[in-house]
Amino acid sequence: MRVIPLDRIEADSAGLVGGKAAGLGEAIRAGERVPPGFCVTTAADASGAVPEDEVAAAYTALGGGPVAVRSSATAEDLPEASFAGQQDTYLDVEGVEDVLAAVGRCRDSLWTDRAVAYRRDLGIDDASVRMAVIVQRMVRPRAAGVLFTANPVTGTRGETVLDAVPGLGTAVVDGTAEPDHYVVRPDGSTDGPRDGCLSPGEVDELRAAGARLQAHFGAAQDVEWAVDHDGTAWILQSRPITTLFPLPPPSDGPRAYLESGNMQGMLRPFTPMGFSALRVAGLAWFRAVGASRGGAGERSVAEVGGRFYLDLTPFLRNRVIRGLLPGLTGVYGPRTAASVRALLADPRFAPRRGGRVDPRAVARIVAGLAPLTRDFVAGAVTALAFPDDARRRVLRAGPGIRRQITESSRGVVTAGERLAFAEGVQVPVMTGGMTPMLGALYTGILSAKAPELLLRGVANPGEVATVLGGMPHNVTTEMDLALWRLAEEAGHHRALFVETPPERLAELYRAGELPEFGLGGFLERYGHRGAAEIDVGVPRWAEDPAPLFGVIANYLRVDDPDQAPDRRFARAAAEAERMRDELVRRATGSRPVRARLAAFFFDRARALSGLREYPKFAWLFAIGEMRRQLLLVGEALVAEGRLDAPDDIMFLDLEEAREALDGADRRQLVAERRAVYTRERRRRRVPPVLLSDGTDVETTLPALSAGDGALVGVAASAGTATGVARVVHDPVGASLGPGEILVAPTTDPGWTPLFMTAGGVVVETGSTVAHGPTVAREYGIPCVICVPGVTELVRDGRTITIDGGAGTVRLED
Repeated sequence: MRVIPLDRIEADSAGLVGGKAAGLGEAIRAGERVPPGFCVTTAADASGAVPEDEVAAAYTALGGGPVAVRSSATAEDLPEASFAGQQDTYLDVEGVEDVLAAVGRCRDSLWTDRAVAYRRDLGIDDASVRMAVIVQRMVRPRAAGVLFTANPVTGTRGETVLDAVPGLGTAVVDGTAEPDHYVVRPDGSTDGPRDGCLSPGEVDELRAAGARLQAHFGAAQDVEWAVDHDGTAWILQSRPITTLFPLPPPSDGPRAYLESGNMQGMLRPFTPMGFSALRVAGLAWFRAVGASRGGAGERSVAEVGGRFYLDLTPFLRNRVIRGLLPGLTGVYGPRTAASVRALLADPRFAPRRGGRVDPRAVARIVAGLAPLTRDFVAGAVTALAFPDDARRRVLRAGPGIRRQITESSRGVVTAGERLAFAEGVQVPVMTGGMTPMLGALYTGILSAKAPELLLRGVANPGEVATVLGGMPHNVTTEMDLALWRLAEEAGHHRALFVETPPERLAELYRAGELPEFGLGGFLERYGHRGAAEIDVGVPRWAEDPAPLFGVIANYLRVDDPDQAPDRRFARAAAEAERMRDELVRRATGSRPVRARLAAFFFDRARALSGLREYPKFAWLFAIGEMRRQLLLVGEALVAEGRLDAPDDIMFLDLEEAREALDGADRRQLVAERRAVYTRERRRRRVPPVLLSDGTDVETTLPALSAGDGALVGVAASAGTATGVARVVHDPVGASLGPGEILVAPTTDPGWTPLFMTAGGVVVETGSTVAHGPTVAREYGIPCVICVPGVTELVRDGRTITIDGGAGTVRLED
């Protein structure tokens, strides 16, 4: 069928008529008033010619006169992509010849540079897209515009937002006019101009139409509308709002959530298996401290859009704890702390009288914490007295954990045994393997903080931070320096490693066709790591070393010996020792006791705080082995026809994997999950504080400003740097020249090899105690974190100046 009236479009015909026409057909089916018209289908597009006779007949049957000719591609108006403005629209077209010409031009707009680039950015294959074209009777509007059935800025569901202008609504869509702006709250109250182009009755009528469309489509809608001179409202388009962050799980009342994954550098979504694996680890921890009964651990965390959110509601409503929350959440940046302060003033989260405390639950938790507390205190005391011995004991624990995992995996043969092993492999690490490390670890962290307090008035925070640069005994720093030594060996074959794409080098390495330069030994120690490494669903470097080859190529481009990473690190270490001695001397004259204490804690910090990364490094042995076993289970399920590829198992949770072993076919579920995961991977912004109605609290706050146009974040590593900004969304394949400033959404240890040639680091999220800023301080490079939207506000290649002590980013002319 090459031409079809809009009112005869079936519900499942998007492949024939495209997304926009399918939406209009559904709106008609729902009883909404839609201008009559017809669709020139994708079947006509496939034929390569406009069906002139059929279009002419349909136009005549419509009554002739002015019409609107609009695109309706098969990739348009989808839940994950709107394609707004990417293809052409022609208004007030009149006469058969002009209509035919407009249909042809509209169809050709599928191949404009902007439309092709948009599809490429979304990963949509050009060959999979077809164009249909809508021809509709032209409405002569008194007012027109756009309606959203959820607030597209704040994400608040239940709020209706209308933008309206007199005449045609194109001025709203293309941004050439300042529209009248109306916001209708869930209680029916409205904010908007008193003398705007819509009457209160028309606002309410449009809101009601939007609510009906949302109910019909089952999702929040972006609706184009027009009100003609007779006061009749027409629906011109209805499509999903593609930018909304998903809602938290249903709850029995308003709740507030804090996104906690960015503490581990995880802004990207977890795979379903990754989330399932972390739930197992978290529940093991809660059981270890006696807090598992009643599902306390399970209820405290919510999965939203593949991210980890902590439920803040009980803390906000607790009279004792709530006042501490802005300070405690300040490590996530000033915007997050300000969001929490706003919640403290929200009557929905006012303090409540708590229920009676169960003394048996308290007793269980105290009993569970007692041995952990005892071990922690003993470890801390030992670390203060004998820091070198304490550090050596911690560093011996990692190989012990690895041996234990390897030995326990022997004899695991069947798919069922492998799945059971994968489910349990993290438990002994979380409940026993890592806890002996914590006393020394936190002694180092607190020792690094103490001098700042002791030397207040004698030294500024930047000087104290200098003493923490070039920190020894950090497994991530040692990993990056080992990678630099690999690059030095690879330098004997520089042209090969610089000129060959990383993916090709990885293929050659797996085939045994690369010159030997030591990568095997590096992967033996560090191959269980990678970007987003706490997600078991993400490949390790041992599986895919392509990211390492990209970093090696970056290192080989360093042509100034003084900028070599090992020299930069050594300089940072030497400057740290010099500054330590300088600050102690400076304080001795006026505050000798404080000077001696500062010296003591400086030394303990340098001996111990490098252990910050080590417990996670050891835990990753369990995650790496879990992934290996799960992939073997996936191979068995592929052989039985229940999955299409071994890594499909990463898009199931542990319970679903068991059901697949029992005979369930999970291929359709995996395909759906992969599509959602791919869409969430493209998301640039994740709300740090999210309400149960979808409100991104930060978007409701006034913007921060340094007063001089600089972007404001959080100081994370002192120093200033001016250089070319290199905006990177994924470390895989990233190229960062010496001295360039890395601008990224987040970082984790998988990103840190890029730090070694960077002039500085700027990220959108994170915490001063997270992995990225910690490593930046140890390399002695400036770092600014928690700069909202910096990857969008800073253009790749723009020169910027960052001040890691003030927490600012300045765009240079």
